[in-house]
Amino acid sequence: MIEGLLTALGPMHLLWLFLGVGSGILVGAIPGLGGGMLMALALPLTFSMAPVDAILLLIGIHVGSVSGGLISATLLQMPGTPSSVMTTFDGYPMARNGQPERALGLGIGSSLIGGLLAGIALAALAPPLSYWALKIGPWELSALILCALVLVAIIAQGSMLKGLFSATLGIIAALPGLAESDGQLRYTFGNDDMTAGFRLLPVLLGVFVISQLLKESDKALGTASVIRLGRKFSFPTLQHWGSHWVNLLRSSVIGTFVGILPGVGASISSMVAYGMARTFSRTPEKFGTGHDEGVMASEAANNANVGGAMIPLITLGIPGAPVDAILLGAMVMHQIQPGPLLFTANAGLVWAMIAGYFIANLLMFAIMLAGYRSLARIITIPAHYLVPVVFVFCLIGAYSIGNRLFDVWVMIGFGVLGYALDKARVPLGPFIIGFVLATPFESELRTALQLSDGSLQAIVDHPLALAFVVLAGIMLILPLLRSGKPARQAAISTVNKPE
Repeated sequence: MIEGLLTALGPMHLLWLFLGVGSGILVGAIPGLGGGMLMALALPLTFSMAPVDAILLLIGIHVGSVSGGLISATLLQMPGTPSSVMTTFDGYPMARNGQPERALGLGIGSSLIGGLLAGIALAALAPPLSYWALKIGPWELSALILCALVLVAIIAQGSMLKGLFSATLGIIAALPGLAESDGQLRYTFGNDDMTAGFRLLPVLLGVFVISQLLKESDKALGTASVIRLGRKFSFPTLQHWGSHWVNLLRSSVIGTFVGILPGVGASISSMVAYGMARTFSRTPEKFGTGHDEGVMASEAANNANVGGAMIPLITLGIPGAPVDAILLGAMVMHQIQPGPLLFTANAGLVWAMIAGYFIANLLMFAIMLAGYRSLARIITIPAHYLVPVVFVFCLIGAYSIGNRLFDVWVMIGFGVLGYALDKARVPLGPFIIGFVLATPFESELRTALQLSDGSLQAIVDHPLALAFVVLAGIMLILPLLRSGKPARQAAISTVNKPE
C-alpha cells in the first residue's frame, strides 16, 4: 500500500493524474460530451506511455468527468454527463434563486466526500475479494460472467428485451477473427483484415464517440443562457456538512454498492440515492425547489459509483460500468490482466491505482474550487465547433492502432450502429460490456467443458457456479412474471366484470 502511494505521488504520475482530472472536468462540464468519449480518445495516446501513467490518466479522466457534469447541471439545467441528471432537480433551482455559488459548493464538497468514502471501500474490499476469487475455477468464473451479462441487460435503461438484444449484439461482434481456444478462424468471410476481428479501440471510438457526434449533429445550433456567478464563492461550513452526515454517508454507500453491480452506471446510483434522501428527509416537500439534501445525495452517489465500479474491475476483471470497459481495454493493451491474479502478479500497480483514485478526488476538489468561474464560461461553447475536432482525433486514433484503413471503417460502422441503437432506445452499455466480456466468457467456459469432457452436468459439482446460473435464471424470469401479472389481472377483471 505504501509503495503504491509513493508511486502515485511521483512527479510524472501526479502530472498525468492532474491532466486527466483537469481534462475530464472540462469535457464533463460541456453538455453532449462525456468521460467515455474522452477516455476513448485518449486511449491511443497511452500506447507509448508506461502502464502506470496510462491507467492513472484514465482514472483521472473518469473521476473528473463525473464531477464536472455538475457545473452545467447547476448553471445551465443541462447535465454535462448522465450521472448529473438528478443534480439539475435541486442545483439549478438553487442557482436560479440567487445562490449559484452555494449550489456549486455543495456539489463539489459532496463529490469529494463520496469519492473518498468509495476509495476507502475500494481499499478495504478489493484485497479480500481478490483472495476469494483465487479459489474459484473456470466453472465459477464463466457462471459469474454470465450472471453479470444478464444483470447488465435487465437493469439497463429501457426494456429487458432491448438490454438482452444489445448484449447479444456485443457478443456477436466479438466472435469474428481467430478463436483463442482452438486457433481457428471464424466469421471472417474471406476478408484478411477480419483475421484479427474487430479491435477494441475502433469499436469503443465508434460506439462511444462517433455515435455521440452523430447525435449532436441532430441538435439545433447555438448556445444556452447560463446563470451568472457572483463575486464571492459560498462554501458551506463544517457544521453544515456535519448536520448532513447521514445523507452523505448513505448516498456514498448506495453509490459504492450500485457501482459494484456490473454495468449499472453512476446515473442509476444518483437516482437511487436521491430517492432515498427524499424518503428519509424531514422535509421531502422541499426537494426540487433548491434543497441542499438533493444536491448532496446526487453528487455523493455518482462520485462514489466510480470507486465502487473499480472493485469488480480489479478483482474479477469485470467492468462495473460501461466506461470501465475502456479502462479494462487499456489494461489489456498494456499486458495487464485484471482479475484474481492481479494482486499477486502486480500488487504495486493495483495499489498505485487505488492511491491514484484517492489523489484524483483531491485534485478534482482543488481544480473545481480554483477554476469554477472559467468552467462556467467554457460551457457556453457551441457543440458544433467541437464536433469536427473530435472527429479528426477519432480518425487518427482508429488508424494509428494498426495503420489500417479497415479500422477506420470499423469505427465509422460501429458509430452508425451505436447511433441507430440509440435512436431505437436500445442501451449501449450492454453492447460494450457484452463485447468486452465475450472473450473471457468463452475461454473460461471452454476450459470448464474440457475439464469435464464436454458435459454440462459437471456444473452440479460446483455449487457456487450453479448458484450463479440459478441467479441469472431468476433475474431473467422475474421481470417477465412481473410484466405478465398486470395483464393477467386485467384479463381476470374483464372476465369477472358484471354485465
